[in-house]
Amino acid sequence: MSSPLRTAAVAALLLAGAVACGDKTGEEKSTSSSSSASAAADDATGGSAAARIEAVNETMRTTTFSAVGTSTAYDGALQDMTWNPQQGLRIQISGTIGGNMYCQDGVTYISSNLFAASLKQQGQEITVPADLDDVYVTTKSGQGCDAYFALSPTGRYAPSDDATVNGTPARAVKVSASASATDTYYVSAKDPAYLLKLKSTRDGRTSSTTYVDFGKKKTVTLPAADKTMAMDAFRARVGS
Repeated sequence: MSSPLRTAAVAALLLAGAVACGDKTGEEKSTSSSSSASAAADDATGGSAAARIEAVNETMRTTTFSAVGTSTAYDGALQDMTWNPQQGLRIQISGTIGGNMYCQDGVTYISSNLFAASLKQQGQEITVPADLDDVYVTTKSGQGCDAYFALSPTGRYAPSDDATVNGTPARAVKVSASASATDTYYVSAKDPAYLLKLKSTRDGRTSSTTYVDFGKKKTVTLPAADKTMAMDAFRARVGS
């Protein structure tokens, strides 16, 4: 029974709901005139937004910020995200369900109650022993923690959806995995290259998250070591 738990873990650890994470290879700046001309043409025609996406991902990966919004992972839930490049990521879930997630150096920590809720939504129910109520289940995601907010390099401009977010002009970048799974990222039209807002759709569920407080002091403190448990050990305790 290890496969369902592991699969659910990975799904639960992507609460931000991105269709695909950003490309982690080869960070290069598009500084040539030909690249600029190509980017301008793509902008006008709703073409590839790869150059802007690369710039946004780099800025977001190296800048502190917070984000607040809803989630397609849990109906009626709210999520509050805090990112510090040196300390990691925290996502607090509240509303219809409560719990916390953390990520640092590719290791994700999810509170046992939130993990159980994610399994239930996928058709697998577990009973968390009382002594594990305050435990965080850990797993290696195989990705950097910025996967929770990175844009996919396959995104394309959607000029008709351009907007202003909190007074800042934003370009709409759309990523579609299928007709029922679409993300629209609103990125700053001018530098610094920030992700300002994300709207997502998953099988009829919608969410909206706004990113703020760029460069402001943020603190992320991981759960204490004695309050964490590796996935295999947790599985053994709950009998899955």
